[in-house]
Amino acid sequence: MSGIEAIAFDLDGTLVDTAGGIAHALNSALAEAGLPAFNERTVRTWIGDGPDALIARALGAHEPGTADPHGLAARLRRGFDAATLQAPMQGSSVFDGVLQLLATLAARHPLVVVTNKPTPLARAVLHAAGLLPHFAAVLGPETAEQRKPSPHLLQQAGEVLGVDTRSLLMVGDAEGDIAAARAAGCRAAWAGWGYTPHAPASVSTRVWRLHTPLDLLARLAPEPRGHTKNQSRRTPCPPVESPRSRSS
Repeated sequence: MSGIEAIAFDLDGTLVDTAGGIAHALNSALAEAGLPAFNERTVRTWIGDGPDALIARALGAHEPGTADPHGLAARLRRGFDAATLQAPMQGSSVFDGVLQLLATLAARHPLVVVTNKPTPLARAVLHAAGLLPHFAAVLGPETAEQRKPSPHLLQQAGEVLGVDTRSLLMVGDAEGDIAAARAAGCRAAWAGWGYTPHAPASVSTRVWRLHTPLDLLARLAPEPRGHTKNQSRRTPCPPVESPRSRSS
């Protein structure tokens, strides 16, 4: 198992295809403000950094470079949250293989969700999707600075679970997920079925590339009996390289 003690999953684009639901919530908020809607294909490209960034991109697309003197972004955020909580799985679906994956892994490892979606919204989606019971914790950012690619949420996951981040595996579809894992000293796996059609530049040979959720089960399969680590044909999961010192 290569020392993996716990697994952290991204939510949007990794566990649940929420693009339709996010577009619905955004467009509901925009409609209340008398603004035109966006199609799901466009909204999908904005997902990953949380609703505040999503709303900022939507407003920028309507009126590039304009300020927000009347608190429109805050009103849209309230509308977005309300629409999500009212119908958490509207236009959304669990990715094929995720239910089987989580049911199997939860019997072996503590699982957490580490997401840039605010925690109350994330818990509502996971509950509506029937996935919440598989997770020991759901961790979303309280401030913009805590969002991935910051390592904060993964470090928090290690503290909550009582494990070293070096034994934590982060599974996500976005470059921010991989970068957060690297910054936290975690191992990483890229969810190739998600919203990033091509592997980000940060996905090196030291990151697992998963084509389907069940590929993770194959990667984590126990050693065959009678095989030593030297005899095993499985490729071990090496740790993501620790970040080098950064300039400010």
